Amino acid sequence: MNISSLTKLTKHKKVAIIGTDTEVGKTYVCVYLMNQLKRQGLTVAGLKPMASGAFIKDAHLVNEDALALQEASSAPLSYEVINPNIYEPAIAPHIAAEQANKSLTVEKLVAQTKHSLTQINSDITFIEGAGGLLTPLNFNETWADYLKALDIPVLLVVGMKLGCINHALLTEHYLKQQQIPCIGWIANCINPDMPVLQENILTLEAMLDSPKITDIQFNV
Repeated sequence: MNISSLTKLTKHKKVAIIGTDTEVGKTYVCVYLMNQLKRQGLTVAGLKPMASGAFIKDAHLVNEDALALQEASSAPLSYEVINPNIYEPAIAPHIAAEQANKSLTVEKLVAQTKHSLTQINSDITFIEGAGGLLTPLNFNETWADYLKALDIPVLLVVGMKLGCINHALLTEHYLKQQQIPCIGWIANCINPDMPVLQENILTLEAMLDSPKITDIQFNV
């Protein structure tokens, strides 16, 4: 990743990390960016407002992705600041919340995120989503509604696999429709054996309006 791309990111104090789908490597990319920025002498923080799929650690329910963001953050942050909504089953968050007799709403998530941000003093804070852009919070609101209410730009992680072009174009189209600014996208090469990988990346570069920030090659 070149220095100019890093500099573009730091123009924004807060950036949302969203994916074209689930399992596209949002957390991996987020931690990668945080570590790159720290090497440039900048301070970083990572938040994951909601997560499903958890395990018990020190008598508390925790999520692996949220722990990775906590470890990569420049300053110590409590787990509750990073991940205020956590559900044990690895299922759609709105269903997990319903099973736990808890509510997920845009109003609640925005209030929690703003409170978490008051605990952070960093050059840039990444806010990682759960699933894709239209992941439901409830039957009326989605992650996109949360992003729009929070009013921050997004960085799109494209998991390079069959179908990624369609997913990426649909996501960008909806972002435009909702007037949510997209500052760029990252090609996360999650499949080392993907046929015509470079041709897919070149297609995305030609067809997406937002700029490519970098490629991240497959890492075992």
